[in-house]
Amino acid sequence: MSAHATDGGGRPGSVRTAFVSGVRLAGWVERFSAAHGGFRLSDDDDGVRLLAADGATALLQPPWPPDGRPGRGEDPLERLASIASQPRRLGLLLVRRGGYGIAVASEGVIVASKAGTRYVQSRTAAGGQSQQRFARRRSNQADELVQAVAGQARQVFNGQSFEYVVPGGDRALVDLVLDEPVLKDYAKLPRLAYLDVPDPRSAVLKKAAADASAVRIVVTDPPS
Repeated sequence: MSAHATDGGGRPGSVRTAFVSGVRLAGWVERFSAAHGGFRLSDDDDGVRLLAADGATALLQPPWPPDGRPGRGEDPLERLASIASQPRRLGLLLVRRGGYGIAVASEGVIVASKAGTRYVQSRTAAGGQSQQRFARRRSNQADELVQAVAGQARQVFNGQSFEYVVPGGDRALVDLVLDEPVLKDYAKLPRLAYLDVPDPRSAVLKKAAADASAVRIVVTDPPS
């Protein structure tokens, strides 16, 4: 995932997001330092920020809040790595128009899952009665997708225990799925940061489970 940012002068620097496990965080920080001429550290409210000598920045955020279990270590980076290494259990709910992925993961590894494909037509620029028929058909398809995914999620989640829900894909569809009565108990759980994922096939679901348990790092390169 990448974008651009600028400080008002020169060409904007690129912005990219990476997910790094707790055990790999120290190595990632060393490579960042070597590539950008060192850094100074700022422990901010929104995460740990690395301010590099060349103007690059990296915002490091834990996968979940401490919730009474703060990480151990002598500095913010060690504590961040410690938090990300805690054995939390997560319920993943990834939904897009082309499919869905549902899983329960422990320490970034899937212990129960289900992925499938559904189809909701894209919007059309057609007008008149044709557009109205298309809108009704698209609405019906979306309703069927929401109900089907909610039912599958209930089957995957049933009998499993987890602390957080991890949403991903289409935000509106995920919200609709969690609003279904069969998921009312899971909708009450706290939700972690949204994951931007493609159509949730099995490989996407596996990567999402690992990313949801990793430190989220947003790197902004210096303007050129």
